[in-house]
Amino acid sequence: MRLVSVNRLQAGMKLGKKIYNDEGLILLADGVELSDPLIKRLAKLDIGYIYIEDSFTEDVIISGMLQDETRNQALKVIRNQFQQMSGASGITKGFYHLDKKFSKLMDNILDDMSLQEDPMIMLLDMHTTDNYLYVHSLNVCLYTLVLAIAHGYSKEELRVIGLGALLHDIGKTQIPIKIVQKPGLLSDEEFRHMQAHTEIGYRILKEEPNIPLLAAHCALQHHERIDGSGYPRGLTGPQIHEYAKWLGVADSYDAMTSNRIYKKAMLPHQAVEALYVGSGTLYEQKQLELFRDRVAIYPLGLTVTLSTGESGVVVKIDPTTPHRPVVRIFRGVEGEEVVPFERDLGKALSIVIIDVADQGEPVRNPT
Repeated sequence: MRLVSVNRLQAGMKLGKKIYNDEGLILLADGVELSDPLIKRLAKLDIGYIYIEDSFTEDVIISGMLQDETRNQALKVIRNQFQQMSGASGITKGFYHLDKKFSKLMDNILDDMSLQEDPMIMLLDMHTTDNYLYVHSLNVCLYTLVLAIAHGYSKEELRVIGLGALLHDIGKTQIPIKIVQKPGLLSDEEFRHMQAHTEIGYRILKEEPNIPLLAAHCALQHHERIDGSGYPRGLTGPQIHEYAKWLGVADSYDAMTSNRIYKKAMLPHQAVEALYVGSGTLYEQKQLELFRDRVAIYPLGLTVTLSTGESGVVVKIDPTTPHRPVVRIFRGVEGEEVVPFERDLGKALSIVIIDVADQGEPVRNPT
């Protein structure tokens, strides 16, 4: 299958990977033939990229980081809990307690990830943006755990940082929905309201008997930056807990690579470049280096152009050198069709990726 911008879809193409709504339910099944009305519907749902079936890459299998049952259960637990908390009184005064299902859910997530020999940060399942908060919470949890596993934390430490990542935005349940889902720039007053989600989340989680206090600090500090430019307290490098620093990288990356009402998603290589702009100021350089080594910056199915002038599709990724994938060439240096063959950039070190395929115009321009 190949990764294609929604703006480049054509009637007759077949969906290669399921599309889910924010509740984890299947919106469109794989194998569905796309019609013009369906393509228009996908554009209106603010889905940026999808996988399509393609005989040229029919052997490229793109699996998720979690089993379907675990992923669906995770989104269900997050959605139900966050919806119950929205507008509920007494939450930050200890009169309300989280469902104990979160602890069990974290165990299931860790069990699934333990089945992967060398987990990497990949583009995850395609979702609508009806309620970005639920999917974002799960994505950030998975990305943070990939980094934490690579760093070498113990299983109990993984459980703590995983819970902190899963619940890092829980404070947004107490922010007016019109602010959380506003399709444009926030006013200064609205931004102050939004910033309060970190402290609200901390107050909620620190009262929870089944949630470690360090997980609450993840919610409090995930927007702090090492140069002191973050919030809510303007902490600097050593004052920010290490867990929150990992979480801050994962949170920023998912925000950049997710399609939103007001902005088009970046592709992974673009997001990594944007993160590196903050190396040593916003984020720890060593953490970014590990992140770079654990993220598939050129996702499976992505069409790329090489420094040779040839074009092809990414078909394999070596976890030890994710930035040097195997590319199946289908066009030569003059743009002519050629008999497909593969170039392993992990071996052909003089060849680099210089561009990705034209992804088309954004579904909606940022406001």
